[in-house]
Amino acid sequence: MNLLQSLDYSVLQQCMHCGMCLPTCPTYVETKRERNSPRGRISLMRSVADGELAVTKAFSEEMYYCLGCLACQTACPAGVNYAELFETARAEVERSGVVDSPERDFWRWLTLTVLFMHPRLLRLMGWGLRLWQKTGLDLLLRRLRFFGLLPKHLRELEPQTPRVADAFSDALIAPVESPSEPSRYRVGLLTGCVQDLAFSDVNRDTVDVLLANGCEVVTPRAQHCCGSLHAHNGAVELARELARRQIDSFDLDHLDAIITNAGGCGAHLKQYGHLLHDDPFYVKRARQWDTKVKDIHQWLVLIGIRRPEHGAGVTEVTYHESCHLCHGQKVTSQPRQVLQAIPGLVLKELPESNWCCGSAGIYNITQPEQSAKLLKRKVANIESTLATVVATSNPGCHLQLASGLQGRVGVTQPVTLLARAYRNE
Repeated sequence: MNLLQSLDYSVLQQCMHCGMCLPTCPTYVETKRERNSPRGRISLMRSVADGELAVTKAFSEEMYYCLGCLACQTACPAGVNYAELFETARAEVERSGVVDSPERDFWRWLTLTVLFMHPRLLRLMGWGLRLWQKTGLDLLLRRLRFFGLLPKHLRELEPQTPRVADAFSDALIAPVESPSEPSRYRVGLLTGCVQDLAFSDVNRDTVDVLLANGCEVVTPRAQHCCGSLHAHNGAVELARELARRQIDSFDLDHLDAIITNAGGCGAHLKQYGHLLHDDPFYVKRARQWDTKVKDIHQWLVLIGIRRPEHGAGVTEVTYHESCHLCHGQKVTSQPRQVLQAIPGLVLKELPESNWCCGSAGIYNITQPEQSAKLLKRKVANIESTLATVVATSNPGCHLQLASGLQGRVGVTQPVTLLARAYRNE
């Protein structure tokens, strides 16, 4: 029995083939091919579940051509759980081995099994990358055209390497930090993987914002990956193991909330109850976990944002929505409310604000051509607003937008602007 056959069949039957998802799907809009649409992919999945279609390389390519942006879930009138179908289909692709190759297997092992399962190894790699960038060796080798000797796909990836932060989150944030006045809430903070390596300053900003809003903040050391990268790429058992480790890192009974500030991570973090539903030792705690995980913007609106007395030093800002924050977590108005709470800030609405920017986890690595088309469309929309800054709420989106805008428009995050406003007091 394959993994799609093991699903509750009603999940596969939910799709009515009404087509409401078609205009929201970036890959279908690009190609106009039925197989590149959500309902086309669901039809393929159902054929595999019914035993009418084998899991082939072509099936695999279609599942990995999907962005997983979940815009179809927002549009679907039948409430199809596309996220579950999409992740199960990719897991079946990996289980079947139809796309195995020595090179692909090596990179999956190095990233999914080694680096992202061992936070200290990941930070060691980040430290080495930071040293490489600080010494200027990367710039020197670009000038010497050294990277032209690499295979084409690696040569194209090199410029996308993120700048590693000067210090990681554990060096910037104490294990427990308390507000100057008596705290109203006690929350845990998730520091993430890419967020920790490239945007530890955003984690510091998140703590400062929470402190300014009366929250005591608990930040466990050397946190593990949330597992979203594994779940989205067919490594479900590794995702379950990381979920268990994450749950064990926090004292759930003594925290009012677990705060996440990365849209993609947050959507997965809120699904631990489903991920561990058949684990007798963790199912109860996983459900408790799900009720406590809150996106930072969601939490601030829930408890009531304290409006800063001063601005953040910027006036015209537009907002790009992380796909998994708006479509996965259904958090749409709250980041805008955070921005609108800052005195002197004018929020200019972004055309197609919830259209994918092309980052989509590692999509810009696995599907660079389609990713570049989406980025070009997003950049044009951002520049049409004439805003000086675009705010987003996911590290992948942040890196993708910065790459496309090339400094013409500043890229930041809502929580950073709010933290800056509080500091200006």
